[in-house]
Amino acid sequence: MNKSHDTLALRLSLILTKLNSGEHFTAKELAQEFNVSTRTIQRDIKERLAYIPIEKNGDYYSMESYALGKLSFEDIKNFATLSGVKSLYPSLSNEFISDILNGKLNSAYLIKNQGFEDISNKQDYFEKLSAAIIKNSPVSFVYNDKKRIVNPYKLINNDGIWYLLADESDNLKTFTFSKIQKFKWNDNTKFFTPKREFLEQIANNALNWFTTDKLLEVTLQIDNEVKEYFTRKDILPNQKIIKENDSHFIISTKVSYDDEILKLVKYWIPYIKIVKPEYLKEKLDIILQKYLTLSSNN
Repeated sequence: MNKSHDTLALRLSLILTKLNSGEHFTAKELAQEFNVSTRTIQRDIKERLAYIPIEKNGDYYSMESYALGKLSFEDIKNFATLSGVKSLYPSLSNEFISDILNGKLNSAYLIKNQGFEDISNKQDYFEKLSAAIIKNSPVSFVYNDKKRIVNPYKLINNDGIWYLLADESDNLKTFTFSKIQKFKWNDNTKFFTPKREFLEQIANNALNWFTTDKLLEVTLQIDNEVKEYFTRKDILPNQKIIKENDSHFIISTKVSYDDEILKLVKYWIPYIKIVKPEYLKEKLDIILQKYLTLSSNN
């Protein structure tokens, strides 16, 4: 880590310490204390510390009361360091940084990230894979009944589902994290040098979708009442509006597996329905019928 990143991590750790101890301060006060611009402090709070429950009253910033005193010294040191070097390591997503915090405070972040899939049964895999990405270290696992040896580049979260972006045999591929089995990583293994062309692909692709595996094409009908949510940003990977009228619009998208689209459709009921494939419509009907049956029996 170079000197500039050391300075940034130190500043963030001191700000975190102030927050954790219950102090209140303005951006101007911190700017004077650390001899930086007010804009820099505002960026620290709004971007680099966006995962911390900070409240603002007038010009004063402070920690939300439920989180006060929950961070240990080790938490603060680790979190500040990761936040300070986040730009160097594409694997350090917002969600991952939240996950490495103290377990007592993590429960607060579950409120913010309640749409994310539960990967607690593979937390060990997730942490080791994250470390391997940071260290540019190859890993191996079984995926779709086949052993894979890959160079991991990035962990991606798309609509609550975690994916691994990795180089397998000189091809950049997307692997669904929950489908990874028999994960192995040796911390002492040789390192790989990330390929510039892959890094450029990652940087230039906002959706982070890369795969040579076959994707499932899905067509959805969505009410215009919620159109702004789908057009304001790409909620679905590779989404494309293929038809629209005064009441609804039709979207085409491609996903890696069934639950990825079922999760989203269930969230947006009753404003959305599956047009095709037919088997996916039937699968959703079964899920909804089961839910209605359980509800009526309670």
